Amino acid sequence: MKNTLGIVFSNMHEHMMSDLTPHRCMGSIPIGGRYRLIDFALSSLVHSGVKDVGIITKTNYQSLMDHVGNGREWDLSRKIGGLVVLPPSTHAQTGQSGRVEALNGIMDFVKSRGAEYVITTDCDTMMNTPFDDMFDAHIQSGADITVLYKKMELREEGGRDVYVFSLNTDGKINAVLANPPLFGEQNVYLNVMITSKSLLEYLVADCYSRNLFNFERDILQAGLDKYRINAYEHKGYVTQLNSLQAYYDANLDLLNPQVRRDLFPRGLPVYTKVQDDAPVRYGLSAKVHNSLFADGCLIEGEVENSVIFRGVTIKKGAKVKNSVILQGATIGENSSLDCVITDKDVIIREGRAFAGHHTYPVYISRGAVV
Repeated sequence: MKNTLGIVFSNMHEHMMSDLTPHRCMGSIPIGGRYRLIDFALSSLVHSGVKDVGIITKTNYQSLMDHVGNGREWDLSRKIGGLVVLPPSTHAQTGQSGRVEALNGIMDFVKSRGAEYVITTDCDTMMNTPFDDMFDAHIQSGADITVLYKKMELREEGGRDVYVFSLNTDGKINAVLANPPLFGEQNVYLNVMITSKSLLEYLVADCYSRNLFNFERDILQAGLDKYRINAYEHKGYVTQLNSLQAYYDANLDLLNPQVRRDLFPRGLPVYTKVQDDAPVRYGLSAKVHNSLFADGCLIEGEVENSVIFRGVTIKKGAKVKNSVILQGATIGENSSLDCVITDKDVIIREGRAFAGHHTYPVYISRGAVV
């Protein structure tokens, strides 16, 4: 995918993850013990040979900047191209009206790059796949726009803010439905798109001049008769994070060896910021079953079916089951957690007990002392 500019939207869909995004953007949400959601988007672009990437931000992007730095972990620290974090333009400080306004705010950056094509992606999906085949299909078909989709079960609780397609036999989209009143298997848009830079510039300028800001409605839906818009099917593992429940499920899915093999195939690592920390330390009383641990943890209690992030301390007598414990948390002696999500730097004092359910996990906010 030479001559291609990558654009990553770091803040889209935050309203669907409001518990986790008061102090961080969507791309900064921790996942899988040691990763952030943006790691999957950046790694997929890098595996596709894209070496020029811009990250669009809106609010709460300090932790994102700290995480991505100069892009060295993704081999994007370069004199020509490389990784650029794009703060919001002055007129968008109060909040962008949509994807079109976000793109309009960085159009000077887009025009300054020598790319012929642009690929855009969000941070609300956990998938690891090169886009080479999608790009080849885009070129061979002569499409104006090619979008990525996945045949997925659309459930009622996860059907908000979702776009689905109906397709012709040649892959051309003939209908785009927003938040459809139908469930079961659908062709769900994964918020990945390829088009030429010149067409993107025209589409954004045209929509902005008409006070239109919704990319899916005002470009994809409205442009079906004017442009050839194709869809390319993603057949690998993917999960969309559109609720706190989806976040909980995505973390626990990683306890499944097959999911890990699909998401982290040989030769396609997911790159992330490296932290030089000590390996996990297990006390004499520690008992562990079917769990993932990041580095820097001290485990003296019992852990089962859980994902434990960096620097977590689980003290003697504590029991953690079916839970997601984010970075820096301390679980006190003789405490009990079942189906719980603790955000960063949470302190659970001695003898406390919290229990949710697989379909309704308890969430404890960042920095809380309970």
